[in-house]
Formats: sequence, C-alpha cells, structure tokens
Amino acid sequence: MSEISQILIPVGFRFGAGKGGLKKSGRTDFALIVADAPASAAAMFTSNRVTAAPLAVDKDHLRSTGGHVRVAAINAGNANCAAGQAGLDAARATCAAVAAQIGCKAEEVFPSSTGIIGVPLPAEKLIAALPGVVATLGRESDHFQQVAQAIMTTDTTEKTAFARLEVEGKEVRIAALGKGAGMIYPQLAPHATTLVYILTDAVVSPDVLNQYLQQAVEVSFNRISVDGDTSTNDTVLLLASGASGASVGADNTQFAAALKQVCTALAKQIVADGEGITHVVELRVEGAASDADALRAAKAIAHSPLVKTAWAGCDPNWGRLMAAIGYSGADIDPERIDIWFGDLRICRDGGRAAEFDEAAAHKYLQQPQFSIRIDLRRGKGSCIFWTTDLTHDYIRINADYST
Repeated sequence: MSEISQILIPVGFRFGAGKGGLKKSGRTDFALIVADAPASAAAMFTSNRVTAAPLAVDKDHLRSTGGHVRVAAINAGNANCAAGQAGLDAARATCAAVAAQIGCKAEEVFPSSTGIIGVPLPAEKLIAALPGVVATLGRESDHFQQVAQAIMTTDTTEKTAFARLEVEGKEVRIAALGKGAGMIYPQLAPHATTLVYILTDAVVSPDVLNQYLQQAVEVSFNRISVDGDTSTNDTVLLLASGASGASVGADNTQFAAALKQVCTALAKQIVADGEGITHVVELRVEGAASDADALRAAKAIAHSPLVKTAWAGCDPNWGRLMAAIGYSGADIDPERIDIWFGDLRICRDGGRAAEFDEAAAHKYLQQPQFSIRIDLRRGKGSCIFWTTDLTHDYIRINADYST
C-alpha cells in the first residue's frame, strides 16, 4: 500500500473544473468527474430528513442504472436544498445538459451541490459554463486537484488522499477528494457539508462496492465531528472504472484496508480544516460495554460546547468530560472511569488522580493536536473519534455566512 501523500490517479477517469458564477469570490465552482465508460457505483447520503434536491435525483438515477455512474457533476456556492420542485427541476436540467455534452444518459449523471441552503439554484449558469468545463477535462494530477479546489466552500485547502495495492499481479489505485469545514457531523447512511468522491480502477460490482463503502465510512466519516450539525447534502460516492482489469471480490482484505486508509485520511483532513478551529482532538474510548456505548460516550464529549470551549482555552477541565460521559446514555460506573491526556493520568476511579498535574495538562492541551483516552472499565467495546475545539472564529464565520 502506498503512502497517502503520493498522487496516484486511477485509470479510466477525467477531471475538469470551471466557473459557473455561483461563488461570490468568483473562483471555480463547477466540476466534473467523468468515467470513460459507466462505472460501478456505491453511494451513502446524509441521515438528515431534510435533504437537498441532488440527493433525491442521485438515488433515482442509481436505481435506474442498476448502480452505474458516468459523470459526477458538482457545484459549490449553492446547496440546492429547501427549494421545492424548482430545486429538483434545476438538478435534472443540469444532468440533462451534462449528458448532452458528454454523450451519455441523463440517468448516468450524479449531481451534487454544496453551499447556502434555501436559495434557488440557477441551473442556467451551470449549463452556460458546461462547454468550458468540458474543454478542461484531463487525466493528470493537476486536473484532479482543480476539481478538489472547485468544490470548496469555507474550506481553506483542498483535501485529497491516495493508495495503491496489487491485485492479480496488477496495480489497483484508489484516489479520493472531498470538501468539508463546517456543518460537519456526517452520519452517513445507506439510504457547509461533507462531499467525498472516491475513485478506483478495480473491477468491482456495485453490490460488492457498496459493502466496502459502508465498512469504510463507518470507521472514518462517521467518526468525525466539528460542530455536531448534520448537513442536508452529505454525500460519499465510490466509483470503480474497472480500467485496471484487476477484479476485486467481496473478501479482498487488502482492498478493504486501502479504502479505509484513504477514507480515514480524508476524514481527518476535514476535521483539521474545521471552521475556526485551533485544536484537533483524537478521542480514544475503551473498556466500554460495547462498541456502540464507546461511540455514545465519544459523541457526547465531541458535541459538548462546554468541553469544546475548554479545549479552545487549553483548560484541563476534565470534569466536563465526566459530565458528558454521564449523560451520553452509555452503560457506565462513575467510580470506575479513568482518563488520560496523552500520557498524563488525569482521573482515576472516577475522581481526580493523585498524580494529576494541572500545569502539565494545560501545557499538553496547548498542542494543535492531542489525544484523550478514556477507559470506562465495563467491557471490551472501543472506538476512535476525531473532533475539534469551538472558538470565537467559528462564531464569526457562521454569524454572517449568508450576508
């Protein structure tokens, strides 16, 4: 398996980006990922019951094609959500225009949108920009990076990850790009936003691809949170072009591991670019009665404003962690909980550890990235969860997002 930082573009895809005029900044905001032939597809979407128009269209199209996609068409600057029938019409009109340009069926187009909610999507702007975007299509790493840049909203940097492995003596590549900085708590299910596009040149059937995607998402994108808000547009799309000629079945542990590696790397990049953050926190909860209980405790901590603001101030107020664990719903014995900040013992048997050094703990929390380990001492359940602090800058960014 390759280093995540090495740029490896899977065979069988082209990439292009241009300006549709949706971003106030005037930067690129419309991008295409084009498969040379209909690619096997698997997708997971937000669990929010208010969902953007593109997601409804995506689900219809995947059903219609039996899980195949030719083009992912992505716009930033407008979420196309809460726009009623007009939103659906705009998504479908964009798909029809893309299909005409590429030479495929409209049902083979997978639309995505990100940006402000409740504003009608001016599809005519995207349609007018299409010829220019198609003209930029290419297979090089620069073309891939241009798509990653075009889909950004409040992101400060593009997010990409790569891996490769050998299957049947042939090289298989996996590449992913995504965006997300705020409104980050994806909670993706099979049924400012996290959008992720993962590409591989392996030969994989749609049903097998779906199994791999669900497994990878559960330990990556479903284990991150910046602010606890689940977007209306969250989408992860996995496409397999088959251009490498290497077949991947349902039990390929190498492929599963590589996909999880790529997804985890991208998920951590999303957290690290959270709006206004100054700290990235890795929560390790162990000794829970079940993995589900470990996750309940981690989420309660990650979503607590009191905990997150303490982290922003580098305040080792471990009592706030205890309080969050207590209301998390996890099966706990308050007198058996142990907590460490890095290697520093903070809490023992539910109370202040005798060796707790407040000054040392404060210094440890001043690091831009740190780890907190919690042992509930109730069983063998565990999880790893990545989250952030909550700062004044987060409030500033989101207080005037639409004005």
